[in-house]
Amino acid sequence: MLVPPKEIEGVLLVDKPSDHTSHDVVARLRGILRMKRIGHAGTLDPMATGLLVILIGKATRLSQYLTNLDKEYEGTIELGKTTNTQDAMGEVVETRPVPPLREDEVRAALQGFLGDQYQTPPMFSAIKIDGVPLYKLARKGEEVAREPRFIRVASWELTGFSLPRFDFRMQCSKGTYVRTLAHDLGERLGCGANLAALRRTATGPFRLAQALTLEQITALSLADVEKHFIPAHLAAPSHFV
Repeated sequence: MLVPPKEIEGVLLVDKPSDHTSHDVVARLRGILRMKRIGHAGTLDPMATGLLVILIGKATRLSQYLTNLDKEYEGTIELGKTTNTQDAMGEVVETRPVPPLREDEVRAALQGFLGDQYQTPPMFSAIKIDGVPLYKLARKGEEVAREPRFIRVASWELTGFSLPRFDFRMQCSKGTYVRTLAHDLGERLGCGANLAALRRTATGPFRLAQALTLEQITALSLADVEKHFIPAHLAAPSHFV
């Protein structure tokens, strides 16, 4: 009697490269692990790198719980240029001179974004209206009304300063568009801005240091990849268990 193969399951932390969408990472893992039941807990923009929480097998049932976890990021903002996507991948739509800002002025501006607030999602996003992703409308030059969403910015710190760019570290709630915060900061400073780089360093208790790159995963045997799985009962919030 043939014994059916065991379905692997668990949470795998992956370091997403900048040339992949979150869906690309899932598709590659489906090929590597030879199974279809794979998802993720929190999308990263194509430009962004860093921690992607991958859910495998029965662990996909944790999606709604792990997606709600707070996120941490490191990134770079470029002042003086606004783009149609609010990040460096977009088309520059306006260039303005950058005033001789001091570090303390930028720090104070960042502090002004802390706390609970409502954020209007950008047109270049995967949010669907009447079943159509906003980015498809944006590519056709269309703009539609978007419902503001509640977000929380717990911290936003300056970590490097060399105009027209500066580096930052941020802690925020799920669903926060960091590139929109960068855009809004540029407007507040009067010179415009775009998100030049973004790297997710944490999702809830999960840390980027625990993650594997796709190249590392490809080089491992299935048994060795499984050694890096976090069991679903350990990854789940306590109230879920």
